[in-house]
Amino acid sequence: MAYSTFVSFGAFALSLYFGVSYCYFSIPLKIYPGKYNVSSDVNLTSLRRVALKSDGSGLSLASDPTGTVNFLDMVNNLQGDSGRGYYIEMSIGTPGQKLNILVDTGSSNFAVAAAPHQFITHYFNTALSSTYHSTGRTVAVRYTQGNWEGELGMDSVSIPRGPNGTININIAAILSSDGFFLPGINWQGILGLAYPVLARPDSSVEPFFNSVVRQLGIPDVFSLQMCGAGLSAGSETDTTGGSLIMGGAEPSLYRGSVWYTPIIEEWYYQVEVLKLEVGDQNLNLDCREYNMDKAIVDSGTTLLRLPVNVFNALVEAIIRSSLIEEFSSGFWEGTKLACWMKGENPWRFFPKLSIYLRATNTSESFRVTILPQLYIQPIMDVDGTLDCFRFGVSSSTNGMVIGATVMEGFYVVFDRTQRRLGFALSSCAVSDGVALSEIEGPFSAADVAADCSGGPLKEPLVWMISYALMAVCALALLILLLMLILPCRCGNRNGEITDESSLVRHRIK
Repeated sequence: MAYSTFVSFGAFALSLYFGVSYCYFSIPLKIYPGKYNVSSDVNLTSLRRVALKSDGSGLSLASDPTGTVNFLDMVNNLQGDSGRGYYIEMSIGTPGQKLNILVDTGSSNFAVAAAPHQFITHYFNTALSSTYHSTGRTVAVRYTQGNWEGELGMDSVSIPRGPNGTININIAAILSSDGFFLPGINWQGILGLAYPVLARPDSSVEPFFNSVVRQLGIPDVFSLQMCGAGLSAGSETDTTGGSLIMGGAEPSLYRGSVWYTPIIEEWYYQVEVLKLEVGDQNLNLDCREYNMDKAIVDSGTTLLRLPVNVFNALVEAIIRSSLIEEFSSGFWEGTKLACWMKGENPWRFFPKLSIYLRATNTSESFRVTILPQLYIQPIMDVDGTLDCFRFGVSSSTNGMVIGATVMEGFYVVFDRTQRRLGFALSSCAVSDGVALSEIEGPFSAADVAADCSGGPLKEPLVWMISYALMAVCALALLILLLMLILPCRCGNRNGEITDESSLVRHRIK
């Protein structure tokens, strides 16, 4: 009996040991590999004005008083769309080499291609930069849909349509990659705008925007407008994709007031979601379900990603309120496109989606709403007779990600100084004179828990606990192995335990 109990414990320890050692959080980038066809005659000038009450003071400066920042110079400095990513032009090294860099609020490394690749037209040649300096450290990031490896270095960077001045920044020079650069993209690197704790190989690698704030003295605030909303199939050319304003917010890019929600934790831009509605249907889930294990705002994620239970409830609610009968399940699962004859309006069949966020006054909330034009997304046309669409929402096993599907409807202010995110109606979230997003509030938050963000433990505490468990399990495994091999004098098998697969933990895209 005692021996059986010990073997059972040993087997449990063995399975837990290998589970902890080899399981890791995957980090797909989720950039659609194809191209969207964009119509050039979409009306982006008419916007329904909505009178709002603000729950706090908005940012309204047209420029930074120090003269370092002129926000108007940064308007329309992004290109791309949610399918290919939104990117900004940068000049890297001396003399400057111009590259397009993907804007990503869900990571913290600045990484650029430093070697040829079949899907990119040019790359950063470190040998041609007199100011490039290698730190001698290697870095590798593994994604579920690709990975890259390279070396860490330092060099000077300027942004032609950004803050005035040149800064010295950490650069991850990508020397090899697999599945990271995709067909049809027009960017050659990634700009991580999140907090230092997500930087790899460790938080000593100062992220790009932290360097900009420290060296140029601009306010620790940036704001983002992504203008791919409501664009239909028609052209494969790149159009102006939006604006990345560094140092504050540009009033001409939004309408009404800015509504703020607290940043729950400074790693990703983690927020607290209180509830979801489909049309006028409340999903009626415990608010912790929406934040399991976190809810983040991430410009590098194409879709709105929901925890599995929330996703299933949302799809069921859409089906109940949709005017479409016997709709293919493959559409909801992301494996099939839905097509309509040209000239039809598929969006009329679907309801609005609303997300309630806790306000800075924690007893209140406000609601951001997207119309079907944002989550029933045009992908391609067929023989000039059909327009085909995809479902802009997917399930997630690693928490809620408020990606481009939602962000394209709003002007989002990342106010790191006051640890809050702001949402306002985007001036470009309009199609055929119809605004594609709405904001309302304040609402009472008395019907939800005082803390809806109580998900699993976060970094670095998770690491400490994981390594402690690994040590305990390794000790138990060693005892078990000794019991098995000592009687027969078999040779011991030792193996090195590595954590290479977890270089970027919790990166969920």
